[in-house]
Amino acid sequence: MPELPEVESLVAFLRQHAVGRTVSRVDVAAINALSTYDPPLSALHGQTVEAADRHGKFLDLSIGPEPLHLVIHLARAGWLHWRDPLSAVPPKMGRGPIALRVHLTGTPSHGLAQETADDKTDPDRPVGFDLTEAGTQKKLSVALVRSPDQVPGVARLGIDPLDKEFTPERLGAILANAGGRQLKGVLRDQATIAGIGNAYSDEALHAARMSPFRGASKLEPAEVVALHAAIVGTLRDALDRASGLAAGDLKGEKKSNLRVHGRAGATCPVCGDTVREVSFADSSLQYCPTCQTGGKPLADRRLSRLLK
Repeated sequence: MPELPEVESLVAFLRQHAVGRTVSRVDVAAINALSTYDPPLSALHGQTVEAADRHGKFLDLSIGPEPLHLVIHLARAGWLHWRDPLSAVPPKMGRGPIALRVHLTGTPSHGLAQETADDKTDPDRPVGFDLTEAGTQKKLSVALVRSPDQVPGVARLGIDPLDKEFTPERLGAILANAGGRQLKGVLRDQATIAGIGNAYSDEALHAARMSPFRGASKLEPAEVVALHAAIVGTLRDALDRASGLAAGDLKGEKKSNLRVHGRAGATCPVCGDTVREVSFADSSLQYCPTCQTGGKPLADRRLSRLLK
């Protein structure tokens, strides 16, 4: 699932490549991806992309002088693919991974000054992006609204962990209010802290050397400071690595730099222990016993059921 660093990097990419261009057409290939119908997507035709922004894990393209907002949530298996050139042939409804295709014309307002020899800024060159979703669980969501807050998922977002107001004191208050909830669940709760998903919660907890099952309100003040530093440091490091990458390279960059998430059975790069996993109905977490749980493996309920 794309999380804060990947979505922020996609926003930066769109600011460079899409802002300033004009929407010439929007093709819908998966009607279930649309969560709104008024205003219609046709209202974007002929309008200029004015800005790109992020709200948690939501992408937000502001389009037109009295902007409409194309708000995109890529969910677990969605992605944005920039196409240069972009095929003029509409994707087939209900066929393949493409959910939505946005056609753009004109030149971007932020330059691309480095691209001169191959004439990629030719205003007649067809460019744009496809929103795709792999797998059978179709949860990618696209909304066209007059304000991002009209999207329920955006309206309920908690504080952004890269906001200057996300201080150790603010995190301490969040954890105290969470009571007996486990740290892993608190970090992933978008209504509490916006933008951290399954991968970066694993990574931050590993960096802080804390068990994902630790009670949120049980942390000492020094531990809160350490967790805050791990959260912000993990996200900023990921952003720094992704800086300047093309949209198509972000997934590979993320996967290759994760220390524990998605690496069950591999060697922990810090202590050399074996990274372990706890599985749930529709997700899993990874952790290092030596770094995070005093050497004690956490109970994997799925494995326990298999052994009965």
